[in-house]
Amino acid sequence: MGRGRVELKRIENKINRQVTFSKRRNGLLKKAYELSVLCDAEVALIVFSSRGKLYEFGSSGMTKTLERYQRCCVTPQDNSLERETQSWYQEVTKLKAKYEALQRTQRHLLGEELGPLNVKELQNLEKQLEGALAVARQRKTQIMIEQMEDLRKKERELGDLNKQLKIKLEAEGQNLKTIQGLWSSGAAAAVENISFTLHSSHSHPMDCDHEPVLQIGYNHFVQAEGSSAPKSMAGETNFIDGWVI
Repeated sequence: MGRGRVELKRIENKINRQVTFSKRRNGLLKKAYELSVLCDAEVALIVFSSRGKLYEFGSSGMTKTLERYQRCCVTPQDNSLERETQSWYQEVTKLKAKYEALQRTQRHLLGEELGPLNVKELQNLEKQLEGALAVARQRKTQIMIEQMEDLRKKERELGDLNKQLKIKLEAEGQNLKTIQGLWSSGAAAAVENISFTLHSSHSHPMDCDHEPVLQIGYNHFVQAEGSSAPKSMAGETNFIDGWVI
């Protein structure tokens, strides 16, 4: 006769509950062990009693299994962030190695730390230096040619400007000579006009009008012969008699 079905509910009797817990716990731990051995599975079992006592089983170690569980339970966003962080870390590592290589190459080009280099590396370094020197000389020659072309262009511009200034100066000089000629001819004509005027004014020196004469003193009358009217001498001689100035 088969065993009857047990109703699943909390056992009220404390002693029976403790006995059942012990039996079933041991069976559960045994099943976990058998599962890990038979199926080559990684099994971890954690059980806490009602009093808080811990019972555990880990086929590969509880800590290792829990870490694996956390990695598998991580959200896709966190997993993406972790991958991005790892990618940046790898990129930084590459850039750091490249930077160190460039610094080492620079020191070699400056002639420093050449001891560890072998003959082949020294030959490559020599070729690099010769190539850099050739490029530098070519660039220097090109710059000098460009500077010479600029100087020649400026020389031509200054020459054209000098010619323009010379033509302008010659035109100004010609205008100045014309003005000086006109001025000289005008001055000569004015001098001739002045000379002619003076000559005309002194051509008859006796034909001069008598200017009024200031008479100071008294008039000296002289009686003419055969006339009883007195005659003034002042108008004839303009001589002031009887006064001393």
